[in-house]
Amino acid sequence: MEYLVDLILLFFIYSFTGWCIEVTLKYIQYHRLINRGFFTGPVLPIYGSGALLITLAVGGLRPVESACGTTFALSFLLCGMLEYTTSWVMEKRFHARWWDYSGKPMNLNGRIWIGNLILFGLAGVAVIHLINPLLYRLLPLLPLSLRQVGAGVLTAVFLADYAVTHFVLRLVKTGVENSRADSTEQISREIRLLLTDRPYFYRRFADAYPDVIYRTERINARLKQVREETERLRQEAEKRISEKQQQLASALEPTAAIRSSLIREQGRLIDLLYRPETATEEEKQLKARIDADKQRLAGRPLGRIADR
Repeated sequence: MEYLVDLILLFFIYSFTGWCIEVTLKYIQYHRLINRGFFTGPVLPIYGSGALLITLAVGGLRPVESACGTTFALSFLLCGMLEYTTSWVMEKRFHARWWDYSGKPMNLNGRIWIGNLILFGLAGVAVIHLINPLLYRLLPLLPLSLRQVGAGVLTAVFLADYAVTHFVLRLVKTGVENSRADSTEQISREIRLLLTDRPYFYRRFADAYPDVIYRTERINARLKQVREETERLRQEAEKRISEKQQQLASALEPTAAIRSSLIREQGRLIDLLYRPETATEEEKQLKARIDADKQRLAGRPLGRIADR
């Protein structure tokens, strides 16, 4: 029981820490305070979930392995999977992509990218080898009953906040589904107008994710159509370029080279058709003159027969 209570408290500690980090980063970017995340309260559950996931995974390996390298690798993989899964589920459920790393190097479908994964690995090392040992020493200083009450109150507030957040997101989803706009930018403007006249719970959400990308079935179909049309145009352009290159190569080919090739092919044809034992006297004389002309031509320098 005590272990479970401490895990719940760790979840909220890291969720609050993650919220502080995000608010600080956005303040640096926009020079104003923005309450980040889906929840109204100062928590970002994805941070708390990631920290607990690493804690449980490394805790299970501790009897056989506890090196920083192992912690980094587990944090790198597990937190990356958590962020990717969260992005996918939220997009499928609410027709919106809340973060997009498509412009970042080494990203996977725009949901995760190498920079964040490295930070996850480093953060996991800090959590397991620095912060958790400190918290494990500090938490027992509080009476178990106080920790139980704290965990219970925080959980109740968290669930109430989730209910409000879920209602707001349902409203956003309805607005996205009912929108007749043809682009995510137009939908974003509609959703922002929809939330502007609402209470703080709604307005805060619009400010928390100013770069959210909304996707409806119509927009997805349009994007697919654009991609197919782009691919068709690319293939047509490559075909035309190839044809032009062939025409240009043919136009630039020297006349002497064409004449030489023609003579060789004619010679091959004559050799295939000519049979001395069945040839008439006239055919034999013609063959002799052709062979003589070929010998005379072979003895001439190339420059004397080149057409320029």
